[in-house]
Amino acid sequence: MKIFGISGSPRLQGTHYAVNYALNYLKEKDETVEIKYTPLHKKDIKFCIHCDYCVKKREGCIFKDDMEEIYENLKWADGIIIGSPIYQGNISGQLKTMMDRCRAIVAQNPKVLSGKIGMGLTIGGDRNGGQEVGLRTIHDYYLINEMIPTGGGSFGANLGATFWSKDRGKKGIEEDEEGLRTLRKTLNRFYKLLKNNK
Repeated sequence: MKIFGISGSPRLQGTHYAVNYALNYLKEKDETVEIKYTPLHKKDIKFCIHCDYCVKKREGCIFKDDMEEIYENLKWADGIIIGSPIYQGNISGQLKTMMDRCRAIVAQNPKVLSGKIGMGLTIGGDRNGGQEVGLRTIHDYYLINEMIPTGGGSFGANLGATFWSKDRGKKGIEEDEEGLRTLRKTLNRFYKLLKNNK
């Protein structure tokens, strides 16, 4: 199983830690799991300008930037884990820009992401800062691209993993036992779906 993790944060702190925790958890669960990770921290990813180059040419995006690496990893993966901090009640601008730019690979091959398993995790500085709204945005991305979104199941992690960092970055994540529980619950369902999908 090949799993690609993405941190949508412009910083290497809480989201960076949580996505790597998730990848390492799966690797410890099954040593045959292959993992790749990309933080959007300092990535050069231009905004989609809806020029329709990708639709007309079917040769990818008109921009040749750090999305090229992300495109290759999305194609490579069987499962995708996307994490985001919550800014203004939703995902980060960096992550939204990455999602918008995926139109190019889908225009090239409409089934490129179809059937892959996806899960999300979100981190807010406030207890109710928009974590579930962010998860819904990540799940919408999966659904639009014909992927299978994973939540943690009923009773405690319905849509996926959510953290309350109290604006303390990695330390806040490490101390949020409830958040870590929701992450492990979601990861176990994600892993099960991946195994059943092979």
